[in-house]
Amino acid sequence: MNNRFIKWTMFIATLLILVVAAALISLSTGEMDIALKDIPEILKSQKGLEYSILTAIRLPRIVLAFAIGGALSLTGAILQGIYRNPLVEPYTLGISGGAALGVAVVIVTGLHLSVGAIMLPFAGFAGSLITIFAVYFLSLKKGTININRMLLIGVMISFIASSGMMFLMSITSSENLHGIIFWMMGSLDEPNTILIRALFYSSISGLIIAYFFARPMNALRLGEEKARHLGINTNVTLRILFIVASLLTGFCVAVAGVIGFVGLVIPHIIRNIIGSDYRILLIGSFLGGSLFLIVSDIIARTIISPNELPIGVITGIIGGLVFIIVLARTGFKAKIS
Repeated sequence: MNNRFIKWTMFIATLLILVVAAALISLSTGEMDIALKDIPEILKSQKGLEYSILTAIRLPRIVLAFAIGGALSLTGAILQGIYRNPLVEPYTLGISGGAALGVAVVIVTGLHLSVGAIMLPFAGFAGSLITIFAVYFLSLKKGTININRMLLIGVMISFIASSGMMFLMSITSSENLHGIIFWMMGSLDEPNTILIRALFYSSISGLIIAYFFARPMNALRLGEEKARHLGINTNVTLRILFIVASLLTGFCVAVAGVIGFVGLVIPHIIRNIIGSDYRILLIGSFLGGSLFLIVSDIIARTIISPNELPIGVITGIIGGLVFIIVLARTGFKAKIS
């Protein structure tokens, strides 16, 4: 028992060190390189171009990458545990499709031009929220959630939303089309500090709430029937975890667009490294997702500098390659156990 907790502590400490190291590299790297030793003095002076770059551009991106990477990976770990399937990710339930459709409607109608840029994340969250309610209520059967039914409904709603979005893209102007596509590829270039803070606190709150259900999620690894025999109220547990995971995904998609593979790859890797106990898997997935997205953002900003690649392109390429390598080395398991 003690050896296990020592191993867990060392693993979390290592992840924390890597996250801090990645954040420092991100802070000093970019179109204008800033030496790490000069950063404290620049922040203390509170003036100059370098201070503006650090506080107005790089620090917000790091916080946003930390929050979104952690939230998406945490959500992936929760959903994979609920469905006992490592191929489930935050976007499987159609939440990203609903958010994308909401943003596409706003861009096509031009509401973001008359109301302001805040309309895009608002429309994205509204679209994801509508999808969440649709999936939840359509999956209810006699007051009980059927997770297989929920998964199928989510996939179908995702197809419907994607078709609706493609319809809008086919009838709109090339300028609007470019805006929709760029949003779908994901970006951490969010200037609104209120949204950044809200997303950061939401992701931390989601992690804390999820920890209250770590033991029930461990029991659910055995199946709903056995979990009920162990005294777990599976219906309440599934409802709360679904709402937490869905809202976190909705927040992330609304603010940063669709950033794929984080919620699919990272929980799978963490599970293979440290095991399936949710007492370590939740925090491990959160920190692993944060690390992955911070590193991906560094690559996106520097690989073709001074231009910047959409971060969704980087996470898709790296995440897909890593996932294939992990599957080739460890084999594929259709169930979480």
